[in-house]
Amino acid sequence: MESILQLKDVSKSYGGKKALKQVSLQLGAGKIIGLLGSNGSGKSTLMKLAAGLIHPASGTVQVGGMEVGLETKKITSFMPDRPLTEKWMRVEDAVLFYKEFYADFDAAKAEDMLGFMKLNKRDRVIELSKGMNERLQLTLTLSRNAKLYLLDEPIGGVDPVARAKILDAIVNYYNEESSLLVSTHLVRDIERIFDEVVFIREGEIVLQDEVENIRLKHGKSVDEMFKEVFGE
Repeated sequence: MESILQLKDVSKSYGGKKALKQVSLQLGAGKIIGLLGSNGSGKSTLMKLAAGLIHPASGTVQVGGMEVGLETKKITSFMPDRPLTEKWMRVEDAVLFYKEFYADFDAAKAEDMLGFMKLNKRDRVIELSKGMNERLQLTLTLSRNAKLYLLDEPIGGVDPVARAKILDAIVNYYNEESSLLVSTHLVRDIERIFDEVVFIREGEIVLQDEVENIRLKHGKSVDEMFKEVFGE
């Protein structure tokens, strides 16, 4: 299995609080993986480390066999939990901004996705609903030809209709030679798209397994397993 993302003995603290404690993790290509945990479990910290936005206190983070840095940013497409677009932009400006900024941006794919997402190019970003804005951010993120896609809480705070559209888009437009990591605490709504899940609690990995194995071994859905592990 080709390893796309590898963390080895990674720790990270903010002030006196340990966000990640000696985390080791390996993710292969061709999978949509859920990074599941309650708020404050370390999900966003792990995502930002993989994206190269922050650095570990100890341990190593590699993407595509390279230490995270300038080179790995070229093959990593990150959708943070806050939009990267500017308020003055229209949808078409946001697409143009990404096209100019990222050499691997696929304008034809973006055009196709805008149609699928029912986004109007002339609409102002500031006037988009939360659900529409999430659709735009996802379009921009998935239109890059990256090896690792990182989606941080892509369905947080959006209505069920928008959620369904976002999940359909992830499945339809995800590049199968890549790895796609989705962090969320809304497990029931999103588990249908996962091939594999990673449970993280208080900065530690408590489970990593194929979704099919969880169903076969435990006779449970991912959501049921999540509630059992996290007591929710």
